[in-house]
Amino acid sequence: MSVLLLLVLCTLAMGCGAASPPQPAARPSPLFSLDCNSSYVLDIANDILQDINRDRKDGYVLNLNRVSDAREHRQEAGLGSLFYFTLDVLETGCHVLSRTSWKNCGVRIFHESVYGQCKAIFYINKEKRIFYLPAYNCTLRPVSRRAIIMMCPDCPSTSPYDLSNPRYMEAATESLAKYNSRSPSKQYSVVKITKTFSQWVFGPAYFVEYLIKESPCTKSQGSSCALESPDSVPVGICHGSLSESQGNVGKTISVTCSFFNSQAPTPRGENAAVNQRPANPSKAEEPQQQNTASTNSPAKAVPKGSVQYLPDWDKKSEGSQEKDPVETFPVQLDLTTNPQGEPLDVSFLFLEPMEVKLVVLPFPSKEKRSAECPGPAQKDNPLILPP
Repeated sequence: MSVLLLLVLCTLAMGCGAASPPQPAARPSPLFSLDCNSSYVLDIANDILQDINRDRKDGYVLNLNRVSDAREHRQEAGLGSLFYFTLDVLETGCHVLSRTSWKNCGVRIFHESVYGQCKAIFYINKEKRIFYLPAYNCTLRPVSRRAIIMMCPDCPSTSPYDLSNPRYMEAATESLAKYNSRSPSKQYSVVKITKTFSQWVFGPAYFVEYLIKESPCTKSQGSSCALESPDSVPVGICHGSLSESQGNVGKTISVTCSFFNSQAPTPRGENAAVNQRPANPSKAEEPQQQNTASTNSPAKAVPKGSVQYLPDWDKKSEGSQEKDPVETFPVQLDLTTNPQGEPLDVSFLFLEPMEVKLVVLPFPSKEKRSAECPGPAQKDNPLILPP
């Protein structure tokens, strides 16, 4: 009896062991980490930044400071790859409406610096010669005012998003009036102030950058012309200043204007000294996409993205309850939160009548990036590098 009981117990034990399923092996990530300083990655970063700048209608051209992270997600055979890039960027002095390549735009001097980070998802199908930006998001902020005062106490005070001081509008209108007075025919008006700075020299000085539009009035009409052109688009950007000296000496006003390429005056126009920026030279060198969105689905071809501006980090840290708050850049770009991915329809990019869907994944975190990332920075001052 005891022998029989022992056999039954052994059989049950073997059965329980056999019923325990083996633990599934962890699935490897479908994302391949890339070298952030390779020519391959830098070429893709160039294409991404060109598309971001081309898509924007406001603000200044962004310049690539370094590639912070780069991943590749290879799709099914013949469908190319989706890339997930994180770029550290710097603002330049070129307005996006100038359509100047970022490689031809110099970054701003330190006390005027605006720095930040962009995340982008980029699709490349070399076989079909398709280069497409489905989504991007950027976050920017001005360099710490506290750091500027420590390094350059006499540098102009930057207040790029504060237009509450009426002296800035005064500087814009009076400097443009001076420009119009030198124009033999065409007249211009202020569309929007885009940058402001202030400084104490021999008295208060105010510096402004502003967009201008062409007025329907000519100089010969003078005050008799009361027409307005609310629908006219900006044709250029001006840099103006207004400074006062102690002792009621009077105002000193200066102005220079640059016209956008499609709006530049002829060589015999009103100001031969105007700085006309060159046309985008890299446009012809960029891979030409053979197919864009069809006419029945134009919205799908438009990149989906935005650029947000944060306040000076000093202002943010002053309102924080933490003892030593850590600077963060909240750049969010998730087309999905499903770890298995979700389909992204890109059929409109192909000439053939076919359904093409890519698999898009949640944007990867920097914790698992390549050892070769981030790449070297063009400007390595830690005060203008995102954490």
